[in-house]
Amino acid sequence: MADKENRLVIVSSEVLPEIILKVLSAKGMRARGEASTSAEACRAVGISRSAYYKYKDCVFNYEEQLTNNILSIYLILRDEKGVLSSIISKLYELNANILTINQNIPIDSVATVTVSVRFDHAVMSAQDISAELGKVSGVVDVKLISGE
Repeated sequence: MADKENRLVIVSSEVLPEIILKVLSAKGMRARGEASTSAEACRAVGISRSAYYKYKDCVFNYEEQLTNNILSIYLILRDEKGVLSSIISKLYELNANILTINQNIPIDSVATVTVSVRFDHAVMSAQDISAELGKVSGVVDVKLISGE
């Protein structure tokens, strides 16, 4: 390849040099708070700080599970105290990991809310989840934006 264009590729970790895997481990330690500094993470995985800084902004873990089982839900809620909290509680009961919540200012006594959630283990269909949310007191309407 004559020109050095910047492209993202997915490569099996089995063929990566050990240094790349160690940089990924160090980055993970920093992200999870297992190491308070980059130097500490580098020592823990056995690499130099210069190797870490050379690659840290260029290598990333691809976590397929982060892109699976994501559902975006559009809700219309009555402008009443506790309705959004009840939605959050219901999602917790359904084993959802809430990724984003976007609530708009109420107009005509209702507020629109968009919630993106991830289910680690899909035990219900998207339609069943929608039906469960629709039963929550104060919910006017539920629409699935994306998902199953």
